[in-house]
Formats: sequence, C-alpha cells, structure tokens
Amino acid sequence: MPRTATITRTTSETDITLTLDLDGSGRAEIATGIGFLDHMLTALARHGLFDLSVAAKGDLHIDFHHTTEDVGIVLGRALAQAVGDKRGISRFGHALVPMDEALAEAAIDISGRPFLAWSVAFRQPKIGEMDTELFEEFFRALAFNAAINLHITQKAGTNAHHVAEACFKATARALRMAVAPDPRLGDAIPSTKGAL
Repeated sequence: MPRTATITRTTSETDITLTLDLDGSGRAEIATGIGFLDHMLTALARHGLFDLSVAAKGDLHIDFHHTTEDVGIVLGRALAQAVGDKRGISRFGHALVPMDEALAEAAIDISGRPFLAWSVAFRQPKIGEMDTELFEEFFRALAFNAAINLHITQKAGTNAHHVAEACFKATARALRMAVAPDPRLGDAIPSTKGAL
C-alpha cells in the first residue's frame, strides 16, 4: 500500500498544503516564502528519500515563526498518517551526520509518545533573515504532531548554517531508517505491547 498523505491546514496566520510519500526518491517541491527553510526541507526530503511537496503562505510580514512552526505541524501530521498503524516498520532510527566542522546526531522512536530533546546551541541569532531559535520550534511541532520521540544533539560546530543543515540531514537519515519496512517483522507491530 502507498504510504502517502496530503494535509491542508488553514488558519488566520498560515495556509499550508503538504504532500508526503515515504517511499519516494527524494524529490522536493518546496515554497514556504522562507528561503533557508526551503533549503532545509529540500535536504530533509533528499536525504530521507521522501517525496515532499510544500506550498505555504504565511504572515511573513510579522516574522517567520508562524510559518516555520505550522509547516512542522503539517509535516508531523502527514508523517503520522503516512506511516499508518506502524505495522512492519523498523520503528527506531539514528544518524550521525557531519557538515564541515559541524556534527549532529538524531535518534528517533516512532513510539506514539511525542517528545523532543533538543541539545543544539547556535552562536548566531540568525541565518540570513531566519531566526535560529525557530529550528527548535519546527522540530518540536514535527515531533508532537507525528507522535514520535526525537532527540537532536549537536556534537560540534560553530557555523550556524552548517549546524542547522547537519540537524536536518541527521533527522532525515534517522527517519528514513525508522520508517523503513523490516522484512523480518512481516506485518507485526514492533512492540512487546502489540500496539504503538
């Protein structure tokens, strides 16, 4: 069965339509109005081997917060829908990704219990026009709406662009591992409880 989802979310602050295919080839069509976020979502799709389409319009004249957080919300909901009842998935994923002097680790459990552990410190408050504090908001929205346990840890790095990119690529690789079918499981739920 195709593991895809299309989610539309409209509020007074943002209007977002997102389509996710977990078994894609890494194609991305991203338009959020935030150049650096587009760059990071493209990296997420490419390194997760997801097909991802995002069309977002937001109140960017105020700041980038609402659009960034709401894209995380919609992506999380799409991930939860696309992964379905979690039968046969690997469930856990982890990755350690370097980006020049930066090194980031992501670990994921598609557990149904949402949590974000964020251990990343940016030396610069902005990358271009984007506030670096918004990356934590994005990943929290993603984790809580996908109902996953997500740990992102910065191991090294001084350049904010490199640190952010390493975080997104590590998350992509960890997600790719966690959602991958485990042929030894068949259609079993990967839990001793029999449910996730």
